[in-house]
Amino acid sequence: MVVCGDDGLAHRLAAELRGVYREQVTLVVPPSGRRVRQPVVGRARAASAALRDMVNAAVNRTGNSDATGGTGSTGGTGRELEATEPTEDVLADAGVERATALALVYDDDETNIRAALTARRLNPRLQLVLRLYNRRLGQHIEELLDQSAALASGGGPGSGSGSTTVLSDADTAAPALAATALVGTSKVVETDGLLLRAVERNPPRPGEVADPGLCTLALLSATSNDPAGADGSEDSGENGPQLLPDAAAVEAATGRGTVALEQVSYSGPPLPAGRAGVPAFGELFSRRLRWSLAGLAACVVALAVALMVVTGDHPLHATYVTLLDLFSINEPAHNADIGRQILQLLSGFVGLLLLPVLLAAVLEALGTFRSASTLRKPPRGLGGHVVLLGLGKIGTRVLTRLREMDIPVVCVEADPEARGMATARRLRVPVVLGDVTQEGVLEAAKIHRAHSLLALTSVDTTNLEAVLYARSVRSRLRVVLRLYDDDFATAVYRTLRAAHPRALTRSRSVTHLAAPSFAGAMMGRQILGAIPVERRVLLFAAVEVAGHPQLEGKTVGEAFRAGAWRVLALEVSDGERAAGADSPSEGARESRLVWELPDTYVLRGSDRVVLAATRRGLAELLGRRARRGVDV
Repeated sequence: MVVCGDDGLAHRLAAELRGVYREQVTLVVPPSGRRVRQPVVGRARAASAALRDMVNAAVNRTGNSDATGGTGSTGGTGRELEATEPTEDVLADAGVERATALALVYDDDETNIRAALTARRLNPRLQLVLRLYNRRLGQHIEELLDQSAALASGGGPGSGSGSTTVLSDADTAAPALAATALVGTSKVVETDGLLLRAVERNPPRPGEVADPGLCTLALLSATSNDPAGADGSEDSGENGPQLLPDAAAVEAATGRGTVALEQVSYSGPPLPAGRAGVPAFGELFSRRLRWSLAGLAACVVALAVALMVVTGDHPLHATYVTLLDLFSINEPAHNADIGRQILQLLSGFVGLLLLPVLLAAVLEALGTFRSASTLRKPPRGLGGHVVLLGLGKIGTRVLTRLREMDIPVVCVEADPEARGMATARRLRVPVVLGDVTQEGVLEAAKIHRAHSLLALTSVDTTNLEAVLYARSVRSRLRVVLRLYDDDFATAVYRTLRAAHPRALTRSRSVTHLAAPSFAGAMMGRQILGAIPVERRVLLFAAVEVAGHPQLEGKTVGEAFRAGAWRVLALEVSDGERAAGADSPSEGARESRLVWELPDTYVLRGSDRVVLAATRRGLAELLGRRARRGVDV
């Protein structure tokens, strides 16, 4: 395996491949002096003592804390090469021509694409994994590279040519970051057109029966509600989280919360498309102006009816004459009867009232269009919203997720040209421009009435300072803190938790959540998503049953292995129906995925299933360990 990158994701991915999948990895990184960010472990340790002192001093000043910080560990990465760019010579030195898979995880999309085109020419059978932020471009690049591999190998897509997978670390981490900031909001992972959510449920009371949903994914730590407990470690022993427990373990667990899987078909209003910044016609005018226009229209209709009654004219002609009188362009009715003269005077009076209303409508419409193309300000009386700091790559994806769930958001960004400013305008999200460390910026975002705070800027000290200040303003504010350095995050996590024992602390890391998906794709699997369970990660993958003796020819119940993997759904073609389905509603006529499979259903080689698995379980089930004779 070859991994090329210039930040912490490359080191985390290399460690994932070596530690979980036991692969030989060659890591290509820029020279130490030109790296965008040095490895996570090492840079943090050099200043860990000073950082801990800073955190302790800050906490002592505020006396409040509730943060989540990102951590990551790299471990050994095997062979390491230093190169400024992944040129053809560098890729050849890394052994791409003999490699099984190549991951290009540079922060720049253009660098990844250029290297992928070169690597595909060097090795058409190479499994390529690209990190691209642009989703639409990623789809086109994926198709182009797959077609190139098929032609270079002299066959079609099934001729053994290498495949290409395009992933985004922002898309992988955004659902978890958004869910962490919301009490009671589910952890969401998006599969192929399907939306799954993992719901944390409190321990059932005596006499209550817990609803397992589609299935029980995990048992939470016995110390998850204890501030002095072991929550936050990836492996905390018997009291730690148990992924994919069997029925006996679920029944035996007492006083422990669970994570249940649910299927949802709708996550909120669809994102605006096209001219989404232009408001609907009803939003152009205020409610008072709409009532004024409706009243004037009613007066015109009443005058037309009265004229028709008085003169006996046709309704269309009576309406036409009324409009002429309304706009004062009709001949004076001094020779007509008294009724006609009174109606003409009333029409002229209504016309005078119409002029200021029309002028107000024009000015209000122009102002509405102008505000639709500019940044909105937080409205008065706003409360219960999420304050999002930073509209970079991660912040933009999290903002989109929050709006998909119809959650009110106020963004704070110092750079008016930031990546996510256009998205905020399109979604009509209020934005406060300013440095979050300056006094009054968080107040402008209504932090004192906010529900939670997401600090997702790329500067660790900025995130920490914003969180500490927000906690001093509102002690019970729920916060999510993104930190890059490993030791810094650990120091912040432990110190803040100890200083505020009543606040439940959660820790999330972008690289920690993204690396398993990239590693799984390098192994040739389609990773649908990842859901964090405390500090561990549960993967969802679509797998072909053929070629896997642990699945093929076995029933769903026999294929289940507690703590490793579990079959969740069966993908069927249109018009087919899974054996054992009790009603047409369970078949593929309504959905291509059949859920709640009976334990007696026998998995065939032609089936394609969606399963949940731990990282090590997925490595044992589908990795090279099985082909090396490891008993799984």
